[in-house]
Amino acid sequence: MWVKDGPGTGKIIADWMTDGRTEIDHHAIDYARYYPIQKSERYIFDRCYETAFKIYNPPVHNREPYSKARNLRSAPYNLREKELGGYFMELAGWERAHGYASNEAPLFEKYGDRVPVRENEWDNRHFWRVSNAEHLELSENVGMINLSHFAIYDVSGRDAEQLVEYVSSSKVAGDTPVGKGVYTNFLDATGGVQADLTILRLAEDRFRVIDGADAGHRDMTYLRRMSQDKEWTAYVEDRTDHFGCIGVWGPNARETLKKLADNPAGLDLENFPFAACRDFTLRGIPVKGFRISYVGEQGWELHFPLGYGLALWDMFRDLGITPVGVETYANSRRLEKSLRLQNADLLTEYNLLEAGLARPKVKAADFHGKAANLEHRKRTHQPAMLCTMIMTDNIDKDGVARFPVGTCPIIDPKTNEVLIDALGRRSYTTSMAYGPSIGKNIALGYLPFEYCEEGRRLEIEYFNQKYPIEVAAVGSKPLYDPENTRPKS
Repeated sequence: MWVKDGPGTGKIIADWMTDGRTEIDHHAIDYARYYPIQKSERYIFDRCYETAFKIYNPPVHNREPYSKARNLRSAPYNLREKELGGYFMELAGWERAHGYASNEAPLFEKYGDRVPVRENEWDNRHFWRVSNAEHLELSENVGMINLSHFAIYDVSGRDAEQLVEYVSSSKVAGDTPVGKGVYTNFLDATGGVQADLTILRLAEDRFRVIDGADAGHRDMTYLRRMSQDKEWTAYVEDRTDHFGCIGVWGPNARETLKKLADNPAGLDLENFPFAACRDFTLRGIPVKGFRISYVGEQGWELHFPLGYGLALWDMFRDLGITPVGVETYANSRRLEKSLRLQNADLLTEYNLLEAGLARPKVKAADFHGKAANLEHRKRTHQPAMLCTMIMTDNIDKDGVARFPVGTCPIIDPKTNEVLIDALGRRSYTTSMAYGPSIGKNIALGYLPFEYCEEGRRLEIEYFNQKYPIEVAAVGSKPLYDPENTRPKS
């Protein structure tokens, strides 16, 4: 920490030590997030050296990548991605392609009229137009996304079931059958959203956690500490470097994968329902398929022992499956579907109901944060709700279409003031991206209860200019949902 950050950091750490939580979500200074490679002397030196230049040579772009301490972790088919002209960014040491130059000619010819050119340099910096074309190809055909950056850890042992059930707001153990995956959240003691992940039940006493790369090590450390605090016998093993993952999604995902499956009928809807987890083989290669989607399209996360990754990639390419960058997965498609991102839309500052993720009923089993969650449910309404908004006009004063990046204040046009809820929390956009399927800029952000109504007109401020936005959804409600426009698959 720099001297200028000392007082604020000191207060947060003091609150953390005495109360177990902080006034603002402290994920950005939680050192538990660091993986071993990020704690090496060379990594620390390179990142600190470069960070100093970024701090004292502003402005730094919201998506500004690091140039040092790169190419440390990559998927087994990384060279294939480079051959395809992958545009790489880094997360937790992992190299991830946000788009592929090889897709530009064919997909711009196919979708060029639906993919805008970003004329403003700031909006276009560290963004690749082909990402939006790949988004549309996945929605109309089938695409594959490198997800080998997932953090994966197994929980096993005598008290494994008790541990995962206690930390999860959703029922993941109990009578949950082996072979089922559950999306869940970890809450803090006040009911704030602390983690966002999926848990697969592999056996009565064995569970697999699939988590995001940036939060994965922190959440794994949290599980270990909870087990120690409760004096439970449970083993939390990092398996990230043992497995890779490729997501295959799109309306043609099932029929395409059946061409490779040694038991094609096993992939049919009646044999492989949503949220099921099954082991099967693709031309002899073992995979663990998990039917879940962060892009709103039907398909699978395909998890595999790391050594099979290159063969799977080449098999998929031979079938004509289009490589799709993580930009589609992490930003544009998930925002069209109104899906949330931990450490951006999901924070300990807001509870599970405000985030729009609460189940209709509270599970019977005890869980961390349950008492607070029950109290939140007694309210006639929540102080704020996470809403999905669209920009209704993105033309700036110079006549240039803008595509905002970063965090923008949300303003009431009647008062020209930033919105503030009953608990004193100010409203800012938490995620922003252009959605090619709907042709609009999309934003998520928490709004005070009195502003939570569809059609409500507000403004955001971006580079000292205000732009009109409209509340399109309160809570978790998709703007684009192929499940309602296509046959069930």
